[in-house]
Amino acid sequence: MKIHKYPEGSHLDELLARPVVDGEAPDVLVAGIFDEVASRGDEAVRDYTRRYDGYDPQPLEVPVAEVERAAGQVPAALREALREAATAIRRFHEVQLHDEEVVETRPGVRCWRERRPLERVGLYIPGGSAPLVSTVLMLAIPATLAGCEEIILCTPAGRDGRVSPAILHAAALTGVHRLFRVGGAQAVAAMALGTAGIPRVDKIFGPGNRYVTAAKQYAQRRGTAIDMPAGPSEVLVVADESARPSYVAADLLSQAEHGPDSQVLLVTWSERLAAAVAAETERQLATLPRRDIAARALDHARILVVRDVREAVAVSNRYAPEHLILATARPETLLPAIRHAGSVFLGHHTPESAGDYASGTNHTLPTGGFARSYSGLSVDDYMKKMTVQAVTAAGLRGLAPVITTLARAEGLEAHARAVTVRTQPEKR
Repeated sequence: MKIHKYPEGSHLDELLARPVVDGEAPDVLVAGIFDEVASRGDEAVRDYTRRYDGYDPQPLEVPVAEVERAAGQVPAALREALREAATAIRRFHEVQLHDEEVVETRPGVRCWRERRPLERVGLYIPGGSAPLVSTVLMLAIPATLAGCEEIILCTPAGRDGRVSPAILHAAALTGVHRLFRVGGAQAVAAMALGTAGIPRVDKIFGPGNRYVTAAKQYAQRRGTAIDMPAGPSEVLVVADESARPSYVAADLLSQAEHGPDSQVLLVTWSERLAAAVAAETERQLATLPRRDIAARALDHARILVVRDVREAVAVSNRYAPEHLILATARPETLLPAIRHAGSVFLGHHTPESAGDYASGTNHTLPTGGFARSYSGLSVDDYMKKMTVQAVTAAGLRGLAPVITTLARAEGLEAHARAVTVRTQPEKR
């Protein structure tokens, strides 16, 4: 990892820029996939799956019997870990279910909001070299708590056409209703458009590669909601002299192993720590099973040495990381100054891995600087809220002058008359 001392201005902007992946932009390809799925439905989904993923998804939907058998194919230790993680995640998200108070904005005028769950939601779970079984918990548990009527899940299978038993078991554990052995942009297109085999959903959730991300954004432009803009995983660590280099290096590598386009940054005002972490990262990298992937991510990783803690916080807010680790002696004193982060991890014993798996918070978080305007996934994302108002006759009489004055100022006489017809005596 390269160490940069006291970067400022445009140089700092360059260092904080997200990595750019070479290759053809996926937008044209994704648009073609959507057109094919729209015209040929399941046949197109199968064709793209055979072409890009190397298996024939027959049948598209995973039979209930296959899901039920999966539990017996998952090691007992993993089943228990999934159960305990699910309990923590459910406990954290349950408190998000609360009724809002009725507000009397003036005598006789009551206003409130009513929550309603989305009817049908689609969850996307990546497969590939590391099937994200934990993401099933993170996406499905809040959907279940929200009361969504139908939860469907799409995930790619292996070359043999079989879906990971761990993913199937996690889906059964969390209340997913239907599962489909299809991934990639074609899965997103099927959920957005609907086919004979895969139902159209109201909103699509979940991470994926740049093709899946582009497909979700394309689906949003065509009228299907998505959870949030998502890109490569990222972590920023703010550390002081009290931080252990081995801990910080492990945290950086835990993000680097996600993929070659992951971004990891360390910001510190200790030159000694910066040098120690750089050396420790190289040492730990040599023993990682996914060291080739992590090494490619480290090619664009950076260590920034700043002048003091205030400058470190300013750099973090400027970057707006997905994950922010405050590896300092008193991290709670820095938290009020943190303005932009997807999820914050306080202290030397709170690794980002805790939030990824089992602390209870959701690991579906905004990346690419979108932490400036988006929150992490919650039960609210699976619901919509409609406002309600109830006005008494006396309440409307009191409100009438305000409404009629504003309506007529805008030239909308019918709006005014909708009030006066109720509040003024009828002319005979």
